[in-house]
Amino acid sequence: MPYFDGPMTRKILYLDIDGVLHPDEAFLDAKGNVYLRGPGQLLEHAPILSEILMPHPELRIVLSTSWVRLKSYSWVCRRFPEGLRERVIGSTWHSRYARDSVELEWWSEATRYQQILRDIKQRSPSHWIAIDDDVSGWPETELERVVACEPMRGLASAATRAELAKKLEGMF
Repeated sequence: MPYFDGPMTRKILYLDIDGVLHPDEAFLDAKGNVYLRGPGQLLEHAPILSEILMPHPELRIVLSTSWVRLKSYSWVCRRFPEGLRERVIGSTWHSRYARDSVELEWWSEATRYQQILRDIKQRSPSHWIAIDDDVSGWPETELERVVACEPMRGLASAATRAELAKKLEGMF
């Protein structure tokens, strides 16, 4: 799965995981295993996202989650069901950033919006939206581009699913 999919990728969903595909209760244990502290299962709402995206086969996903930095891009992709996995074209985080102290410092201080904006400048999508449970740092003028999830419900919320579907329709 390439980091940059080229100019043909015109419509992108920037996807956070915690608070979207499962409750925002995911942690790493001492051995580096990811687990949920509360009820639910990791990625339990991935089938919901697959279903919502089904009418839009040309939509691609860019991961905007700390999981890629903490585990790896391939680790995250392997955990997605096939229908989502094949849509993923990259991540806002790249492992090469860890080898550059300036990049690492920028990344540590950047908001999710700044991370996404940087990726947009590289990919130049014609249309994009994001789904995240944390919209802090998003300018008021850009809030229409983000579907804000309730951290403990994510895509389990009917209102969130409806908002995502509506914003996707607007892209197409």
